[in-house]
Amino acid sequence: MMMPFPVTDSGVGARFLVRVVPRASRTAIAGVLGEGDQAALKIALQAPPVEGRANAALIDFLADLLRVRRADIAIAGGPHARTKTILVRGRTAAEIQEAVRPILTPLA
Repeated sequence: MMMPFPVTDSGVGARFLVRVVPRASRTAIAGVLGEGDQAALKIALQAPPVEGRANAALIDFLADLLRVRRADIAIAGGPHARTKTILVRGRTAAEIQEAVRPILTPLA
């Protein structure tokens, strides 16, 4: 079974790493890359990595997936890198894990 990706609680919400793959055929969670504390949720994005379009698509996708407002999601680190730190305000690590578990389980 696939190990869950690490999510940490902070004072304002939950943080986790994502690894984006731009210009994919469809936008979707593609699994987990890496192990331990550095494991990242792999997300394929249809958007190209130009003019912030991939970041905007990532925020839209995560807002829909986690059922939060776009304003509650921030790219807290790595805005121009493929590996990014995501902050979801008002959510706990357990809530993030629970929202993603049904998608990751079939990928295991």
